[in-house]
Amino acid sequence: MTLHQPPPLSGLPDSAAAWLRGIAAAPRVFGGFPGLALLPADLPLDRAKAEALVAELAARYAAAIEDRAAVPGRVAALRAELAARKLSGLFLPLTDEYQSEYMPLRAQRLSWLTGFTGSAGSAVVLADKAAVWSDGRYTLQLAHQVDGALFERLHSTDNPPTDWLKANLKTGDRFAYDPWLHTEATVKRMQEACAAAGAELVAVDSNPLDAVWTDQPPPPLGPVRVQNLVLAGRTADEKRSAIATVVKANGADAVALTLPESIAWLLNIRGSDVPHTPLPLSMAILHNDGAVDLYIDGRKLDATVRQHLGDVRLHEADAFPAALTALGAARKTVQVDPATAAIYVLQQLEKAGATLVRAEDPCLLPKACKTSAELDGTRAAHRRDGAAVSKFLAWLDAHAAKGGIDEMAAAEKLQSFRRLSNELRDLSFTTISGAGPNGAIVHYRVTPETNRMLEPGNLYLVDSGGQYPDGTTDITRTIAIGEPSAEMRDRFTRVLKGHIALATAKFPDGTSGQQLDALARKPLWEIGLDYDHGTGHGVGAYLSVHEGPQRIAKLGSAVPLKPGMIISNEPGYYKTGGYGIRIENLVAVRVETEKAESGKRWLGFETITRAPFDRRLIDLTLLTAAEVAWVDAYHALVWQDIAELVDDATRAWMKQATAPLGA
Repeated sequence: MTLHQPPPLSGLPDSAAAWLRGIAAAPRVFGGFPGLALLPADLPLDRAKAEALVAELAARYAAAIEDRAAVPGRVAALRAELAARKLSGLFLPLTDEYQSEYMPLRAQRLSWLTGFTGSAGSAVVLADKAAVWSDGRYTLQLAHQVDGALFERLHSTDNPPTDWLKANLKTGDRFAYDPWLHTEATVKRMQEACAAAGAELVAVDSNPLDAVWTDQPPPPLGPVRVQNLVLAGRTADEKRSAIATVVKANGADAVALTLPESIAWLLNIRGSDVPHTPLPLSMAILHNDGAVDLYIDGRKLDATVRQHLGDVRLHEADAFPAALTALGAARKTVQVDPATAAIYVLQQLEKAGATLVRAEDPCLLPKACKTSAELDGTRAAHRRDGAAVSKFLAWLDAHAAKGGIDEMAAAEKLQSFRRLSNELRDLSFTTISGAGPNGAIVHYRVTPETNRMLEPGNLYLVDSGGQYPDGTTDITRTIAIGEPSAEMRDRFTRVLKGHIALATAKFPDGTSGQQLDALARKPLWEIGLDYDHGTGHGVGAYLSVHEGPQRIAKLGSAVPLKPGMIISNEPGYYKTGGYGIRIENLVAVRVETEKAESGKRWLGFETITRAPFDRRLIDLTLLTAAEVAWVDAYHALVWQDIAELVDDATRAWMKQATAPLGA
C-alpha cells in the first residue's frame, strides 16, 4: 500500500484523488489547507469528507518522510537503482528545481533518505559508503538524526563534499547528479572533483531517488491569489514592459524566469505552495515585447486569477522543457541567471541551439526597490505586527518570571496574538524561540526534545515574523527573565549601540551593505567580541522574508543600497552555553539629501518595526546622549503608532516600556 492510493482514496475517481493528494502536499496553514478552496463543485464527496481525507494524507506524507527506521532500506533501494543504471553514486542537495529556501514535501528528498531535517545540507551515496553534510548550526542535530553506521556526518566547510568526492571516487566511476537540483556553479565544482578522481560526472534524465520513493508526494496544489494594485503599486503590464526593455537591451529575445518570487512580483500574484512564503511554484518566459508564457498547474488558477492574468499565455508546468527546446530550435537568444536557474535550463537551451545571455534575473533589483504603495503596506503591517508583539511582551513580562512557560508555549502564544487581527496569512518563518543557552544557537528551532523553560536569571531570544497581505515582518527581541547579570546588560547594550549606529547611518548613493556592516560590529569589536552572521538581509513585500540582491554582511552583496529597499538591522552576541542576544528591526532605505555639497545624493534608513526594547537590559552608562535620544525617539514612535491598537493592560505596560530612558 502506498500513499498514492491509500484506502480512503481507493473508491474515488483518479482525477478526484489527484486533487486531494496535491492539496495534502501543500502546507497546512493554522490547521487548514488553502487548496480545499480549489476543489471542483462536482467532486464526488462533501467538503468535510474531503478535508478529513486531505488531513489524513498530509499526516501520512509527513510520517513517511520522518520515518528514520526506514532509512536503511531506502539507502539500499537507492544503491540498487544506481547499480541498475550503471551509476556509481548520486549527489543529493537540499533544494528543489526552483532553488527555493522553503520547499514542498515532494522535494524533501534529503530528509526522506537520511532522516536529517535541518534547513541546510546535502548527501552523497556511493555503492559502499555515504555521507551527509551540514553547517555548524546543525552539528548536534546531525549526530542525533543521522545514523553514523550508514553515513559519515560532516561539516560542510571543514570537510566539503568536493573534498570527500576527490578522496572517495575511483577512476572510471560514473557519478550522477540531477540537473534540476543544481546551479551551474555547483556542477562546475563537482566536475572538478570528479576529474581529480578520474571519475565522470553524469547528468541523469530522472532522479534515481524519485524512482525508489514510491510514496513520494505529488507537486503541491495551493491556490494562486491576485496581489491587488493598491498593494503592489504598479500594474503587471507596467512591470512586464519595464523588464522586457531590460531584456531587449541585453540583446536577448526572451528571459527564462525560474524563481517563483520573481514571477509572483512580475504578475502581481501570490501563491500557497510552500511554507511561510506565498509562492506560486511556476516558471515563465518573458519575451522582449512584454509577452509572457506562464508554466503552472492550471488547477491553481480560479476565474478571478485567470481574468487578472489577461493575455498571459498559460501552459501546464510540465510543458516548460519543451518550451526551452522550442526557443533553441528557433535559434533565439535567451537570458538566464546562472546563479539562480537550475543548470538543466541552460543545458536544454544550449543543446537545442539557443544562444545564452548569462545575466542576473532582471526582476531582482526592481522587486527589491519597493513602490510607495508597498512601503505604505509594509508600514501598516508592521504597526499591526508591532501591536501583536507588544501584547506578547506584556504577557511575558507578567508571567515568565513566575515559571511554567517554555519555549514552545511562548512561540505559540506569540502566534496567537498575531492571529487576533485576522490579517495574518502565515508566519514568515518558523519562530526562533530560545531560552538560556538555546538562545546562543543562531538559527535555533525548538523541538520537544530541546524545549527549555524560561527561567529567572536567563535571557530569552525570540525571532519571529508574519506574512500579511500588505507586508512581511521580521523582528527579534531579547528579554530578561528576572534580573539580568551585569555582563548580560553590557553585551545587550553594545549590541544596541551597533543597532543604533546602523539605523542612523547616512551614506552616499552607491554604497553597498558590505561597506556598512562594520558600523554594527564596532561596539563589540572594541572588547574583542563579534557575531558570526550577517547584519542584514533584504525582505520582500508579502513575499520572501530573505530577499536579495541587497545584504549587509562582511562578505555581503556588492549591490548598492537603493531607495525603497527593505533590509533587516540585526546585530547580536552569542555566548555558547550561556545566552544569546539579537536586536532586529526592519529598515527601509530612503533619500536623506537629494544633492549634497559633493553633488551626490545621500541615503539613510527609516526604521519601520514597532515594538519596545527591554529597558532592564540597557546600561545607560554605555550610551551616549545621542544614543539615548534615539532610543527615546524610537519608543515614542512605538507608543504613537501602537498604543491605540492594544488592550488596556498592554497599553499600561507600554506606557512604562516606552517611557524615556532617564525617567
